Amino acid sequence: MENSHESQSLHLKDRRVDALGNFNLLPDELICAILDYLTPRDIARLACVSSVMYIFCNEEPLWMSLCLKKVNGPLPYKGSWKKTTLHLENLPNKYIDYCRKPLQFDGFHSFFLYKRLYRCHSTLDGFSFDDGNVERQNVLSKEQFDREYDRKKPVLLTGLAECWPARTNWTIDKLLLKYGDTAFKISQRTAGKISMKFKDYVSYMNEQHDEDPLYIFDHKFGESAPGLLEDYNVPQIFQEDFFDVLDRDSRPPFRWLIIGPERSGASWHVDPALTSAWNTLLCGRKRWALYPPGRVPLGVTVHVNDEDGDVNIDTPSSLQWWLDYYPLLADEDKPIECTQLPGETIFVPSGWWHCVLNLETTVAVTQNFVNPRNFEFVCLDMAPGFQHKGVCRVGLLAVDGGCLMNMEKNMSCDKDNFNNSDLTRKEKRVKILRSQESENHEETANAASRRYNLWKHGFSYDINYLTMFLDREKDHYTSPWSSGNCIGPREMREWLSRLWVGKPRMRELIWKGACLAINADKWLECLGKICSFHNLPFPNDDEKLPVGTGSNPVYVMDEYVVKIFVEGGLEASILGLGTELEFYNTLCEVDSPLKNYIPTVLASGILHLENGSFEIDSWDGKKVPDVLAKCNLIPETGKGDVFPFGIRSKKLFEYRKAGLPESGPDSSAGSNSIWPYLITKRCKGKIYAELRDELSWEDVLNLASFLGEQLQNLHSLPYPSLGNSSLSVVEQKKEFSFANGMDINVACNELDIHIPAEWEIFVRTLSQKKKDVSSRLNKWYTI
Repeated sequence: MENSHESQSLHLKDRRVDALGNFNLLPDELICAILDYLTPRDIARLACVSSVMYIFCNEEPLWMSLCLKKVNGPLPYKGSWKKTTLHLENLPNKYIDYCRKPLQFDGFHSFFLYKRLYRCHSTLDGFSFDDGNVERQNVLSKEQFDREYDRKKPVLLTGLAECWPARTNWTIDKLLLKYGDTAFKISQRTAGKISMKFKDYVSYMNEQHDEDPLYIFDHKFGESAPGLLEDYNVPQIFQEDFFDVLDRDSRPPFRWLIIGPERSGASWHVDPALTSAWNTLLCGRKRWALYPPGRVPLGVTVHVNDEDGDVNIDTPSSLQWWLDYYPLLADEDKPIECTQLPGETIFVPSGWWHCVLNLETTVAVTQNFVNPRNFEFVCLDMAPGFQHKGVCRVGLLAVDGGCLMNMEKNMSCDKDNFNNSDLTRKEKRVKILRSQESENHEETANAASRRYNLWKHGFSYDINYLTMFLDREKDHYTSPWSSGNCIGPREMREWLSRLWVGKPRMRELIWKGACLAINADKWLECLGKICSFHNLPFPNDDEKLPVGTGSNPVYVMDEYVVKIFVEGGLEASILGLGTELEFYNTLCEVDSPLKNYIPTVLASGILHLENGSFEIDSWDGKKVPDVLAKCNLIPETGKGDVFPFGIRSKKLFEYRKAGLPESGPDSSAGSNSIWPYLITKRCKGKIYAELRDELSWEDVLNLASFLGEQLQNLHSLPYPSLGNSSLSVVEQKKEFSFANGMDINVACNELDIHIPAEWEIFVRTLSQKKKDVSSRLNKWYTI
């Protein structure tokens, strides 16, 4: 390593070139980003290469990042991030405890490292905006709040928490005394789930000098510390929450305990699913910055995945934004701002961007909610597709320039006729280019002004306006579900169903949301055609929404149940119906006792669009309908096959699909306009989930015995032979390899065992699925 006393002359030699070699050509920010991909042991070795590498490799922000990537669970902070990381590496204590004074080197300077060091040691005592432009209100009725603020603009409310026990009990000292050994969840930009005992977290707050300190952001604090729930109550104007109809295990996270030191906070974001939120501060001060919907802040990059609509936001830390980006803004481009004081509650409307910086140690509680004013926006955000999600967050920046010109013409002529088909995109991802740190502040400020002008270009956070950007070709049941959605697709359908039953006076609103989120109007139209064809009564108002948590639209009427098959695309759907028809036919042929407990099949068929109008072909599963033959869906049939799309074809289809990359539903011609369906007699009674808590132990045992008998009846049914010829047909189209590199035929020959073809297909399918899952996990890990 080079001597730290290398030069004592007035003109110090810049050691960067010799110490970094070719890395000297890279900006310091990029060097730090590269180091972030290395392991702690590699960083330790690299620190010995040269003096400048020693400086880069001993930066606390680097060791903080390395540590948070490694930890998953309780975090034992050891006074510095380097010591904590070495502790997690299970090094002997004598190496961890040995800490000599860091080496000092002259002849090197880095503006990037200096700014980061400055942010890490910034104090924010005088960093407030007391003359903020967020309105403050003392007493506000529910009617006044709905009329003037909800879905319109933020407001600071005083007096809502004055009677809460939390107003006096939620100080750091009192919380430490009562909950010192309680572990709370920590929020950080890492995939791991980190927690700390509160006493350890308080020690960390007192010792740290981090730019973006760890932040308690715990949505399960009511489980780990239930006494905290007794210290506050939801203000009356925020009590209406549509998610209340869901069970606690089904509803998304909605309330958080928030505790953080000076410099911590929440970087720029829009609340999940476009929900609204309230935040009550119990101690400390918070500085807020807010932008209305569609106005993306300077320095923020928004990515919307064109496949599933998943939204990812790249943003600087709260402190970095205030120090580096805020000064670049012209007055007209600055956000709405305020300093929140203890006892005040701030309301953040749906879709608003906001950034929060803790000016001192703070304790707060916040909740997100869905009410009649934002319900349609929440449903819109759950709808399949991607462009509408981008527009909701970044406005017309989600649309390319050429489309904006077309949009101006369309809107000036007839805004109501403007639709998503006019909005073709040159790029598949919404990207708002992030402004790079530059000394040319004037150029960056001009870019911000151009963004502001583009945002003002006709954007409106209105539900009718935003729905124009929906992709009407996308369907809830067949499109990929965004991993960023706050609930899953089944929970979404259950939520709408419970609202439909539990809030009959709001059905007009709920129906609008269901049409946005799950295409309820489309499937009701299909149901109407089916009912008309079979002379069934049209569903009444209680029966308009599909029920259940399955992956196909199912309608339960007074005497009938209609199931429309859509899951997996056309081929999978037709095989699903064909298999059910073959199963029911087998029950009747062998006169199985099981048929007495299976819903009676009343009718089945295929609904399809022909020249813009609906047509229906009755189908009992025993031939290939013309509408499927036109789509080239003609399966390989075996000798004596009565059901061409029955169990045999379905198993071969699963075998063929197993191990293939997941690319969504199949793309068979006409798959978006052909829907198999099944009508059965409705079974009376209640489902087990509704009776579980009411049954006696004797009833449970009797039910288990009954189910065991029916399972035996199921396994005694004749299974259609697949035959080795079926297997060879599939293998001609695809080359297979097997688990552990062993072919099942080789194994059977060695053991002199004959394996039926259906068993072989089953084993091979599982083997391929195993490989598929492994490859996906490896892919996600590398990403």
